[in-house]
Amino acid sequence: MDAYLLIITVLSIVLVILGVSLFKWHAFISLTVASLFLAIFSGMSWDKIVLGYETGVGGVMGHLVGILALGTILGKMLAESGGGTSIANYFIKIFGPKMLPWAMFISGFVVGIPVFFEVGILILLPLVISIHHASKKNILLIALPAIAGLSIVHGVIPPHPGAIAAISIYGANLGTVLFYGLIVAIPSGIIAGPLFAQWIHKRVIPVNEPKLIEVEEKDPATIPGPGLSSFVILLPVILLLFGSFASFLTKNAAVQHVFTFIGSPLVALLISVFVAYILLGFRLGNTKDQIRKFTEDSILPVGSIIIIIGAGGAFKQILIDSGVADVISRMAIHLSLSPLILAFVIAVLIRVATGSATVALTTAAGIVAPIVSHMTGVNLELLVIATGAGSLFASHVNDAGFWMVKEYLGLSLKETFKTWTVLESILSVVAFGMVLILNAFV
Repeated sequence: MDAYLLIITVLSIVLVILGVSLFKWHAFISLTVASLFLAIFSGMSWDKIVLGYETGVGGVMGHLVGILALGTILGKMLAESGGGTSIANYFIKIFGPKMLPWAMFISGFVVGIPVFFEVGILILLPLVISIHHASKKNILLIALPAIAGLSIVHGVIPPHPGAIAAISIYGANLGTVLFYGLIVAIPSGIIAGPLFAQWIHKRVIPVNEPKLIEVEEKDPATIPGPGLSSFVILLPVILLLFGSFASFLTKNAAVQHVFTFIGSPLVALLISVFVAYILLGFRLGNTKDQIRKFTEDSILPVGSIIIIIGAGGAFKQILIDSGVADVISRMAIHLSLSPLILAFVIAVLIRVATGSATVALTTAAGIVAPIVSHMTGVNLELLVIATGAGSLFASHVNDAGFWMVKEYLGLSLKETFKTWTVLESILSVVAFGMVLILNAFV
């Protein structure tokens, strides 16, 4: 039965790829058909199939729909005002064309510490596209380093939810995980970010231009300065920091709740959008009707990516409900590996099966924790990072991040596999290698 489930899972993933590339179906249709195929042939009861699909859609969209809409509006305001171009020109002037990938990696790494991966993409994307247009360079050379910085932080650095959950499950020390996490994350991000981007951008040249956020050329005399534009980009990050560190900023419980509310991704982006309306809209002479049109123009194209991500969430839920994740977990446990390798392997397999880094991290930690509780000499902090490293491996069609990168950068399915999927795998393997090296010394 286990082998049969794995075969059905592989066939369902192949069906998604063939649907998009060969049959030219919309990704939403391909993911929906694959979800139903897997659910039916894995033996799920008929009454649970639609419920599982709806639960999966609701689970991912409840978190993402507002963030995607507000983040895209913020990006549109930066694009229409010329703010993104202003920062792009400043970056090119300060760092020079050769150092741009490194500047983008640092930006992604720093922005990624307080924000969710999806929010980070939406904050940095207008800047990536603006620099792409201003520098005339392959967008992969600029985007991949920023995304690598965001992704590695999301996988192994607290206070991201997966890392926090694993710390709690394993009983590890948060401060030590943060210290080791930075040691692991920086070289991993450099290899999978700037270095990989330098290599791959010569071999993959995207056929299409990004369309969800379009940046037009502006008269330099009419656009906001880089300082003001940077403030608008960084405002959601600043507000999110208030939420992350509310307990350190004040001991007043009521004020903490307010900071936590303001620092939630949805509210932080909403506040930032209104600030952008004022500083990048009304201040530059735009009318209420023009700003409303900017908003409508930015929201309409998001509809496609929202339903794709929703269908990806449904596919992930069917993979869980059908028992595929449990089958993979049992297989990994029987391999009788050391705790670090076991945690990494289980997280990799669950990540590939379910598409969610957070699900992979927390599920793998829940499986491995009882095993290591009877062992001595296990470095629990490195165990957290090893699990996090595994949770990043091989993002593909069942991962919302895969579709966000594909759609927002205007990549084809093949281009996304060659760039984003490979980047995530490099991050995962290099980070795990760093964990093994650290374990040998500490």
